Amino acid sequence: MEKQTEPLETLSEIRLLMERSSRCISLNGLAGVFAGFFALIGAFVAYNYMNDKGFVFQLMSSLNIPFIQFFVIDAGLILAASLFVALLLALRKAKKRGLKIWDNTSKRLLINLLIPLLSGGVFCFILLFHGVAGLVAPATLIFYGLALINASKYTFNDIRYLGYIELTLGLISSLLIGYGLLFWALGFGIMHIVYGIVMYYKYEQ
Repeated sequence: MEKQTEPLETLSEIRLLMERSSRCISLNGLAGVFAGFFALIGAFVAYNYMNDKGFVFQLMSSLNIPFIQFFVIDAGLILAASLFVALLLALRKAKKRGLKIWDNTSKRLLINLLIPLLSGGVFCFILLFHGVAGLVAPATLIFYGLALINASKYTFNDIRYLGYIELTLGLISSLLIGYGLLFWALGFGIMHIVYGIVMYYKYEQ
């Protein structure tokens, strides 16, 4: 009886080892640090733009198309730069360990991450459509936190705690309308840097 169960146990161990390897590749601590720095740079640029236009820490009562266009471009560049660096680091890590970067675990991770993110993106555009720009920054933090929590079961459990922090910051920010950019910089900037450093020294050293 024991001999019959040995192959099954071996297969389970191999599968577990492969899943752990995939999780190591899925998220990179240095990628989090870079994403945090990119977010801080984007927040600094946005702050200067808002300061020049004279509506820092103010809630716009009407739809401001140039304002929206600027922030969509700003956020898009930050996202593109972060994803590019994350992909490069993941490919480098996968090549070094001789592992695949795209497998079933990665697919599940991406799906569970994208569902809240895409929903949040649509919701943010709805807020902009109604001229409630002051709630966009809190909404991005809230939905990003939910996305991290939702995807945490397919990667390191530590990401769940980052999700809780982002969610909490978003909820607090929704009560302090006009200071969304500061919370945005704290959540996407500082927290990513701290998380990235912790992940790097915990799993990659």
